[in-house]
Amino acid sequence: MKWFIASDLHGSAHFCDRMVEAYKREQADRLVLLGDILYHGPRNDLPEGYAPKAVIAALNPLRDEILCVRGNCDTEVDQMVLEFPVLADYAVIADGDLTVYLTHGHKYGEQNPLPMPRGSILLCGHTHIPACNAHEGFIYMNPGSVSIPKNGSCHGYMTLENGVFTWKDLEGNVISSYTAE
Repeated sequence: MKWFIASDLHGSAHFCDRMVEAYKREQADRLVLLGDILYHGPRNDLPEGYAPKAVIAALNPLRDEILCVRGNCDTEVDQMVLEFPVLADYAVIADGDLTVYLTHGHKYGEQNPLPMPRGSILLCGHTHIPACNAHEGFIYMNPGSVSIPKNGSCHGYMTLENGVFTWKDLEGNVISSYTAE
């Protein structure tokens, strides 16, 4: 199974379209969205191509392929227009021997992780900064942001396939990778 993992679209139709193109190019089986889908939030400037209705139109046809968790900018009204669940605080995926906990990062995160079994991966968005940090008992990872990257990072995503996490820019260029053991 190949997982395509992205976060923090913040209503950018421009970057959502580029992400969907990358998802199709990757030929991934599932699209994981780590929250903050439609709204830009009060702390962020409007992203390029801010058009939440166009984001809705781009994502709803993929509803059967999307696994999404709730971000701090996602609300019940978003669930009324999106045809896939968006309000879960966290989700869990199993990929072979790997257990990956998905959450946005505003409630649970690197400094305040979910209760997880030793050796788990904690995958969050929220900071808009790609990361891979080892902690006692778990590995924290972040794909960065599709539309509003921070700290000099690129507009990007990550994939998970056969225990390998790979960070890429929206053109598909590899930035870094991590092999889970």
